Amino acid sequence: MKFLIALILGCAVLPAFAQVKSLVHKEEKRRYIVYTPASYDSQPQKAFPVVFSFHGSGMTMAEQMLYTQMNRAADRHQFIVVYPSGIKQDWNVGFGTSYLEGSDDIGFAEALLTKLQQDYRIDKQRVYATGLSRGGFFALRIAAELPQLFAAVASIGAPMPEPVIQHHTKSGKVGVLLIHGTADQVVAYGGKPSGYLSAEDSYRYWLKRNGINAAEANPRTIGGADVALREQSNGSQSVALATIQDGGHTWPGADPFNIGLPIGKTTTSIDANEIIWQFFAKQTR
Repeated sequence: MKFLIALILGCAVLPAFAQVKSLVHKEEKRRYIVYTPASYDSQPQKAFPVVFSFHGSGMTMAEQMLYTQMNRAADRHQFIVVYPSGIKQDWNVGFGTSYLEGSDDIGFAEALLTKLQQDYRIDKQRVYATGLSRGGFFALRIAAELPQLFAAVASIGAPMPEPVIQHHTKSGKVGVLLIHGTADQVVAYGGKPSGYLSAEDSYRYWLKRNGINAAEANPRTIGGADVALREQSNGSQSVALATIQDGGHTWPGADPFNIGLPIGKTTTSIDANEIIWQFFAKQTR
């Protein structure tokens, strides 16, 4: 999924508390942006939560930062955001590449977390991941493969990929939030055979993986009449699905004029960053 934000990027500079950094993983230089909230320097004894924010296919780490505006939520709620860069602007979830032999993005995520813990005051019990489209698919791969490191993930416009299910052998539990528009024409809400589950089946998949066996919760309206949320918990981890009626393949609450492709309606009924953080804040390892 390509986002064309060239006009913005052409005149933009990184926010004051954002830094471009890199590490070498498997002989390949991998870049990332780290944003620390304004309160980071003024609270030298505090360990901060960290949120990994993965870009969609064809996007850059800077576009993900500018499009989602998650830094604003980081300032409000005092967490660090890291925007990693995928090889060839993509993430390996087994679509069109070898799940096991393709880019070692899971290893990169582990190495990046280790590096962040060395360089910043990170709360190891409050490590989270989110993403849009291919980045959301990859956040779900992280939930499946790194539950010992990540407390919760949130996926936007990206239900559970079939290749991740096929290789999902770890039993660790992790909180999962799915946000998806019913009119998404890029990644269908109803799923794709041999590609990915529907949003509803992804919700049920993670209920089962987290041992949540109660009857499914009734949806409740949040923000506006076009957003319905279902959420259930086992007491430690929660699983939630926010369904956006007529929503497109977008980041809820984002500025639709930042997008260069006609990928559907962006709801203003909710701010995805706030919904995501409210969900993350309830979950620790």
